[in-house]
Amino acid sequence: MDHLNLSEHVHRRYNPLTGEWILVSPHRSKRPWKGHLDTPATASRPPHDPACYLCPGNARAGGKVNPDYADTFVFDNDFAALQPAVAGSAPALMDTGGLMVARQETGICRVICFSPRHDLTLAEMDAPALVKIVDLWASQYAELGARNDINYVQIFENKGAMMGCSNMHPHGQIWAQQTVPDEPAKESHHQLAYFQRTGHTLLAAYLQLELEQDVRIVYQNKDFVVLVPFWAFWPFETIILPRRAVPDITALTMGEREQFADAIKQITVRYDNLFKVSFPYSAGLHQAPTDGSAHPAWHFHMHFYPPLLRSATIRKFKVGYEMLGGGQRDVSAEVSASLLKALPAVHFKAL
Repeated sequence: MDHLNLSEHVHRRYNPLTGEWILVSPHRSKRPWKGHLDTPATASRPPHDPACYLCPGNARAGGKVNPDYADTFVFDNDFAALQPAVAGSAPALMDTGGLMVARQETGICRVICFSPRHDLTLAEMDAPALVKIVDLWASQYAELGARNDINYVQIFENKGAMMGCSNMHPHGQIWAQQTVPDEPAKESHHQLAYFQRTGHTLLAAYLQLELEQDVRIVYQNKDFVVLVPFWAFWPFETIILPRRAVPDITALTMGEREQFADAIKQITVRYDNLFKVSFPYSAGLHQAPTDGSAHPAWHFHMHFYPPLLRSATIRKFKVGYEMLGGGQRDVSAEVSASLLKALPAVHFKAL
């Protein structure tokens, strides 16, 4: 074989951000599907739920009461996974023969309510509301990242019960901690190596290739591009990339923040339109560590990892070979991108 046909031949694709490989088996997506195809659920929620602990004016665990907020609202998580450092105390360590190693981890967890409306999602919010969320992400990154005990700020959203979200009120989370977690640490390593070798950010060079090929791009505006990464693992995984290489969200201009909000709107609407359902996903920002060092190799971006495969309820699981061997997908990134790109930019509930 002297020519690799990405739509026919089984092959592996390299993820330059993490250094990992994924097995792609495009021929398997052509096999007849005899499984169950679900009818999308059309659940409706009230604009305000008196039983929701995230709605304005309602009580949270421990008796705290939410203010009557009008747009976004952020607070320290009542059941935080991380606890702040105690001033003057060093982190506790354990090392038994180099095989049982543990280190105390400290940090801060916060919850961000995207809207006072219980019945909305990012896909259903208007542009000004989405810009306010972007602004809050930026201010939280700046505030938490300025602390001496915080070296990384992870901002993310789990959407839908399928992703383990226990409350359907539109909200996201922030976990800010002392240590850079594994995924951004891998991206730091590979972006720095590329930058030192070429003088350019890895994602700037990658984006240029994607723009030239134009086969995995779902949407683009003046400042941002939404595409299915060449190395995508999840069936409809996407990444939002700024055309200008900036290390974090605070470096975006006001105009770029508006364009970023537009890109989020465009991809989340297309997700919902794909199976006519409120599309579940985990999404989050990857940006430079806040350890006080300059990170010119870092290129800010946002990942979307949605699990749905064939319908509103048939999802891809990370099992078997993927847990024991490595990542694998059947539908190619090119096919996924073409499906998402062809979808209406208007939410199906408004059509």
